[in-house]
Amino acid sequence: MSHFGYHGHYLRIDLETEQVTRVPLGTEVLRRYVGGSGLGTHLLLRENAATHEPLARESALVFAFSPLVGSPLTTSAKFAVVSKSPLTDRINDSLASSGFAMAGKQSGCDALVLVGRARQNSVLLLNDGRFELLPVRGLAGQGTNQTERMLREQLGDDWQIASIGPAGENLVRYATISHAGRHAGRGGSGAVMGAKNLKAIAVRGSQMTTWADADRLNAYAKDLARRSLGPETVKYRELGTTSNMLVFNRLHALPTRNFQQGSFAAADQLAPETLAVKRVTDRAYCSACTIGCEHRYSLEEDPATDSESVRLEYENVFALGPLCGIEDGHAVLKASRMCDQYGLDTVSTGGTIAFAMECVQRGLLDVPWLRFGDSEALWRAIDWIANRREIGDQLAEGSRRMAAWVGQDSLVFAPQVKGLEIPGYEPRALQTMALGFAVGTRGADHNRSSAYEVDFSERVDRRNLQEGSAALAIETEDKAALMDSLILCKFLRGVFQDFYQEAAHMLQLITGWDVTASELKSCASHMVSAKKLFNIRAGWHPCEDTLPARFFQEALDDDRQTKISQSRLGELIESYNQLRGWTREGYLSPQQEQEMGYDESGHCPGD
Repeated sequence: MSHFGYHGHYLRIDLETEQVTRVPLGTEVLRRYVGGSGLGTHLLLRENAATHEPLARESALVFAFSPLVGSPLTTSAKFAVVSKSPLTDRINDSLASSGFAMAGKQSGCDALVLVGRARQNSVLLLNDGRFELLPVRGLAGQGTNQTERMLREQLGDDWQIASIGPAGENLVRYATISHAGRHAGRGGSGAVMGAKNLKAIAVRGSQMTTWADADRLNAYAKDLARRSLGPETVKYRELGTTSNMLVFNRLHALPTRNFQQGSFAAADQLAPETLAVKRVTDRAYCSACTIGCEHRYSLEEDPATDSESVRLEYENVFALGPLCGIEDGHAVLKASRMCDQYGLDTVSTGGTIAFAMECVQRGLLDVPWLRFGDSEALWRAIDWIANRREIGDQLAEGSRRMAAWVGQDSLVFAPQVKGLEIPGYEPRALQTMALGFAVGTRGADHNRSSAYEVDFSERVDRRNLQEGSAALAIETEDKAALMDSLILCKFLRGVFQDFYQEAAHMLQLITGWDVTASELKSCASHMVSAKKLFNIRAGWHPCEDTLPARFFQEALDDDRQTKISQSRLGELIESYNQLRGWTREGYLSPQQEQEMGYDESGHCPGD
């Protein structure tokens, strides 16, 4: 079947039997789920993946592309990795940018669905749709950059490679999948790939898709590129995402020492304005991107001693700096580079280490070297996590599982929701975001909710949950769901005057569909409900939609901050559920279950 913008099928690869099946994707499915995270969720439901253990051989790992991949639209070179998370046992969708998305789509499919387990540690080759498994030679235990470099030497420079580091091989529950220094990071997709005995996936191809109206698409793309260089993205271009550091610190929204404080005295030492003074810096761009948000810093103040630069993002700095009480810029840069090479999600790494540091502080854990503010302790912990050595074996399980191991009511201050460690947004200072964390299908997640945008606006009092917060949280969540399915970078969100109208226009030009803004709003809501359906089938219970007790029981050291009212949060969660058309408890209504159409075998109308 021929589609503008799509190939019209996905490849289902059984790694154990090495059987490849080309499965058609009908227009009804593509129009409802678009691509990326939405399409990946649909394919997981088809595989009945919610009922499988995340690291079992029968689990499914999905690489999903989108109709925009390969188009001239800025920031469109992205792919989604979707699976059941080994960290949360709930749905997980992670996004990454760069050439792997374009090469993967040019290999002749709209998605890859990997099931089974390779018989030996292998590299998967997908060459213009032709599949091959090669045994790993000399790659076991190698870091992500080294793995990619060695494979390019073996295969050639025209291959695009996604790989795991030692953390993925050792099944660390928050291991990442890396490509060109970027990571499909949160939730442990790297461990799922490692459990399938895959060290890397290499793709190349020549099968291009076509556009319904190429001339108008090119004209629109030029206009969007021009707007992407406007005031809405200037902070990302000039300083990168670390530009948030001092703003959050001033607002007492910067989580510090495992969320015991909301500001960090040494924050200015970790800000890009300070790091750039004594270090060589440069910028990098994702493929097909005009913004160039990636800022890199030399590890040493004298770059002659170390030529390798380190990619630095706000979440890296927050999690490996203030959250662990680390004041030294060199220490944070080195820790960030270690995580990148081992293939570790920096948020879960920092969150779990900070939790353990507080356990030591409280006398609940006998690891005296693991102290807040100790750079050597941070580096040692990262190394031990990636290699599951001694206490690192427990740290590799994430803060929720570690709290169960420590006991003594330590779950009260474990910094997680549904098992996913909380990113760099203090919930007591940003309470619409707190609601977004609590109800999020992936867990504590600023990328799937973006409710902090509401908190930083004049629409709410960010220190109090209030009437209307549920509707605003849904608004940001739905918008994110569609952006993650198109897929477009969220740094563009401020560029659009009417996002749904422009998204419909893009899809019209690419696919030729008569899609409308209203239809896409409905699709976005449907995608969120599909993720919820996955979680329900995976065993979700309403008690999961909450925050750690610390945020209800403890105020921060700054008297302008308040605790979160647990009862008020509960009321707004009920309101959120009702606005979504779910039951008050958060289950899909019988009518919604029926409309979803997935039977127990995963079949769905429109396939």
